[in-house]
Amino acid sequence: MASKSNKNKKNNTSISGNTRKVAFPTFGNYNLPFKYFIEQAIGAECVLPAAHTKKTVHFGELNSPDFVCTPFKHTLGSMIELLELGADTLVMSGGPCRLGFYGELQKKILEDMGYEFTMIDLEWYKDSKRSEWLKVIKSVNPDVKVPQLLLEATNTMKMIKYIDEIEELYHANMGFETNEGAYDKIYRDFLFDMRMAASGNDIKNAYRKAKMAIDDEPLNKPDMPLRVGIVGEYYTIMDKFSNLDVENKLCRMGIEVHRLMNFSNYNLGGSEQKMFPAAKNYMKFQMGPTSATTVAAAEKYAKQGFDGLVHVKCFGCTPEVDVMPLLQKLSQDYHIPVLYLSYDTQTSDTGLDTRLEAFYDMISLKKKVLKN
Repeated sequence: MASKSNKNKKNNTSISGNTRKVAFPTFGNYNLPFKYFIEQAIGAECVLPAAHTKKTVHFGELNSPDFVCTPFKHTLGSMIELLELGADTLVMSGGPCRLGFYGELQKKILEDMGYEFTMIDLEWYKDSKRSEWLKVIKSVNPDVKVPQLLLEATNTMKMIKYIDEIEELYHANMGFETNEGAYDKIYRDFLFDMRMAASGNDIKNAYRKAKMAIDDEPLNKPDMPLRVGIVGEYYTIMDKFSNLDVENKLCRMGIEVHRLMNFSNYNLGGSEQKMFPAAKNYMKFQMGPTSATTVAAAEKYAKQGFDGLVHVKCFGCTPEVDVMPLLQKLSQDYHIPVLYLSYDTQTSDTGLDTRLEAFYDMISLKKKVLKN
């Protein structure tokens, strides 16, 4: 069990009346827009989580039910570290599956460990009116100004879309860079600029700077590169620590990597209901969480002539287990190989590397045979 510092134990003075220290468990690079919204729109202090480590996972695993899925353990471990960093208000996003129930259970676990904090579980408010959302925000800072809130909420959504766009360009091209490490530097600089952004202009300038750098960077890309589409479960597919950085591993093999599932496409521009018609060739009924998005994306990549698919999920994710037979049928119909990756806290880099190397050998040999 993680040791608990005095600042978050139950002998604390009341949090109310002080500037809130708000935190959100690590989820890909989306903590940066969250930081911007908390600081610029609400006027509170944001405690950014450190990068996940094995220690993070250990804390989460030690205090979680045995058979709960890996995202629960990762987010709980992150919450413990955030409370140790001085956060007094935790925000849990909820989610399209059991993830939506996790906030309440995690709150109870953390309270049983002796922490005092305020939990804002967005799942509680997902069907609420705007007035209810405003009450939640004002509980963090009663002096928040609605015009400023709306302006900065718009800027936050722009930041999310820019992050997703630059990440897409990064994974599509970094495997073909002429100057080794150039794309990594562009991407790191971009994320740093987003972290330091304090206005809409800062966000726009950071995006333009990164986009220009990507456009100017020379590539050694063949006319028909190997292309792989990543599909799968909402949390694990977007959090590189959870998936052991599978996208970058593929990119470094000289593969163009694409992923439809991101915050912009799923939360801001789409939904399972919108994606379901695109998956109707393989799904007669909605199967929940991200099933339609997984199938629709897989068929889209297959129709576009991609060389392979990688299906990513956490161990025990029932909806994505249900999708696997559909992907097998799709694989047969389009003659496209599918690599199935299931992650838990024991999954190793070495085992993943071996499977990716074998997958690369298979799809590259298949491409050579078809070209001849």
